[in-house]
Amino acid sequence: MTWPGPVDEPYPGPPPIRRPEPWERPRPWWVPPPRYAPPVALPTVRWQPPPGTPPHDVPQPYLLAMRSRDWGWWRPLLGLLLLLVVYTVAATVVVVLTLATGVSTDFAQLDLVDPLTLLVTNLSLIVAIPVVWLAWVTAHGMRRGWSSSVLARLRWRLVGPYALIALGTLGAGIGISLVLSFLLGEEDPSGPVAAFGWLLVVVVLTTPLQSAAEEYLFRGYLSQCIAAWVRRPRAGAVVAAVVTAALFSLAHMPGDLPTFLDRFAFGLGASAVVWLTGGLEAAIVLHAVNNVLVFVLAGALGDGVATEQVPDGSGLLFLLVSVASVGAYVTVVRRSRHRLRPERRTAAVDLRTPGMPVPVAAG
Repeated sequence: MTWPGPVDEPYPGPPPIRRPEPWERPRPWWVPPPRYAPPVALPTVRWQPPPGTPPHDVPQPYLLAMRSRDWGWWRPLLGLLLLLVVYTVAATVVVVLTLATGVSTDFAQLDLVDPLTLLVTNLSLIVAIPVVWLAWVTAHGMRRGWSSSVLARLRWRLVGPYALIALGTLGAGIGISLVLSFLLGEEDPSGPVAAFGWLLVVVVLTTPLQSAAEEYLFRGYLSQCIAAWVRRPRAGAVVAAVVTAALFSLAHMPGDLPTFLDRFAFGLGASAVVWLTGGLEAAIVLHAVNNVLVFVLAGALGDGVATEQVPDGSGLLFLLVSVASVGAYVTVVRRSRHRLRPERRTAAVDLRTPGMPVPVAAG
């Protein structure tokens, strides 16, 4: 065979053989079955959302913030038990340390216009704040801020406006009660009490924290426990308000029925503003303004004015004035929502179904 090409070009050789691709090869008519292998038990892996993910799949009101993805009916029971034990120990330590200093206090009379007695009483209540936070972190595995609001923190921007509202409504009610007591001849002011300056210092520095501690205890934890068990938002809010208001009134040891009803109405008002605003700020301000005004007036007017039990619930007329002032505060707070725009629902990220999670901002 001769090369037909030019004489000066070399022979290129035979063309390359093309191998068929795997998918072009003919399949055999019989494929041997795979050898049996026992199933391998894979370890159970629980996926954890990244840090900072909201603990709710859907937005929740403040009283249902406790119902997170890890909710269990037993968690509030554990938290209440922890709260009872730790708070009892902490309050006892405060009292024992005070007695160990050798400073005399009038605990038998519970004279709250005595600066030292008021200081020890307030400190024994203030320790409830970290104890409530401990219950949230330990029993529920949630941030302590969920005891404050739907933003998991205290909304300081609301404190100032609510303080002005409380001064205008609750302050007016306390002033009217004093004027009525003077006109009816039931009070005999004797002037400032001894150590009135120290009393002012104790009231200004510790009474707002004492008021906040009571709100964290009754509205920031106990109310959430009750509402979480009831689960339905409106029904849970009503049941929690009634139960905590009754316990709140009993905890202040009312001496008669009007005094009990006065504190009961105060507790209902605090629960109402918590429901309306999605946090404790309005309730803390209501409580703090009431206590600061009453203690300052009690110290300034002297022992002749019976204001150490706050507010004065003796007599139907004083009860009506007190209830009206609390009701006015709740009404003004409700009407101020369009201006202050307090957040009322938690942020949420739905992780219940596979796919891209959809975040929802608090609002």
